Amino acid sequence: MATIRRLLARSCNKNYEGATKRPRRRETEDGITYGVPDTSVGAHKRSRFYGWWIVASTFVTFGIAVGVPYYNLPFFYDYFQKAYHWDIREITLGFPLAAILTLWVGPVLIPRFSPRKLILAGTGFTALAFFGFGAMRGALGVYFLLYFVYTVGYIFSGPIPHQLLVSYWFRRKRGTAMGIVYVGVGLFGGLGSFFVRGVTDSYGFRAALFAVGALMFLTWPLALLFMKDKPAELQQYPDGADQPPQDVHLSPHSFAYLLRSKPFWLLLIGSICSIGSIGSINMHMKFVFRDAGFVDQRALNATWTTASVLILWSSIVGRLGIGYFADIFSKKRVMTATYFIVAASILLLLTVTPARYDSVYIFATVFGFSMGADYMLIPLMAAEQFGVNSLPRAMAVILPLNTIGQTWCPYFVSQLRAHQGSYWAPMAVVFAIAMLGAAAIAILPRTPQLTNSPELERPVLANQRERSLP
Repeated sequence: MATIRRLLARSCNKNYEGATKRPRRRETEDGITYGVPDTSVGAHKRSRFYGWWIVASTFVTFGIAVGVPYYNLPFFYDYFQKAYHWDIREITLGFPLAAILTLWVGPVLIPRFSPRKLILAGTGFTALAFFGFGAMRGALGVYFLLYFVYTVGYIFSGPIPHQLLVSYWFRRKRGTAMGIVYVGVGLFGGLGSFFVRGVTDSYGFRAALFAVGALMFLTWPLALLFMKDKPAELQQYPDGADQPPQDVHLSPHSFAYLLRSKPFWLLLIGSICSIGSIGSINMHMKFVFRDAGFVDQRALNATWTTASVLILWSSIVGRLGIGYFADIFSKKRVMTATYFIVAASILLLLTVTPARYDSVYIFATVFGFSMGADYMLIPLMAAEQFGVNSLPRAMAVILPLNTIGQTWCPYFVSQLRAHQGSYWAPMAVVFAIAMLGAAAIAILPRTPQLTNSPELERPVLANQRERSLP
């Protein structure tokens, strides 16, 4: 009996030590620590998935950092023209020039900093730029410099860090989470339109520019207090899973590998073409309506407002719907279909006339739905093709080049319109560009084999053995 009691006591002590043992971790070569789920008493409370808090916080920060300044800065263009007597071509040249001058920012700086630090720095740059816009006194060089500062802020705190946060925290539900976050851009962009008009009417356009800059600092408490760069900080895995996904353990691709990759170039070309087409429609939509016969100013303004509101509303539906579909169906097929819809919306734009006014609703709904999903699908496809650890480097190249397409394609459309005298030929060119983008996405590999790449087969563990927490 004494022997039996000793064996039972030894077994109990062993079980107790196993139950209270601290979780272990594994360190990667880039310093990321992936915790093993804790099985001790109360661990289920500590390990409640934090990812949806990330979605909620990025919903707000993305909306403020991008939705408010990006969609509402053109509101001030006519004020710049009246105050400083600038030509409209000089005013609209600020963003294209800044896009070229900031090409180096993404590849050089984005992979070096965490998403949270990027958001803090980017909103600071955006605030500084808008303070400068409000204080400038007519020097065109200062205006171009401030647009450069704003574009740096856009790269730092815009799509890239928010896409990275969602991609790190989600895998199976990445599309749904990304769609929710992108809704914030449309929501805050619309609210920002009311905000800048109200402040301008009451206090002037300079005060409104200062107010937009001040709004950027509302993102700082969320970034500092609620955001976590990766699930590893809370010893969690994407989607709240018990085990990490396969691509978490894969080393990131180098820039050289990406530039030698055919899928990378297909994704880059496809996204540039599609986003350039969308930028061209947004920039020239009102002028297309005028050429179609809406010569009365009130009728033209009413038609443009109707189309803009419908585009905004349907873009929200597109972001949520396409995000959900991307979690269920092949991301390649969803993205290809979306890009073909973008191309089709260009043809629908040309059908809008005063005699066929109902076509405005059809065009705006279709275009808004596809526009809302366009940007969101790019990081989803990049993460699927190259792995989530390569996403910072991939998007650091893709986003700046997309911005060039988005800003310079409308400029070339303006040149074509001046040469041709109508929008039929320019829009035909835009349609061809959009179709090229859809074709590039259509020939992407359907099921990328990440583990077949020699670079990806190398594990990222700094030590093959696991080390206990201190």
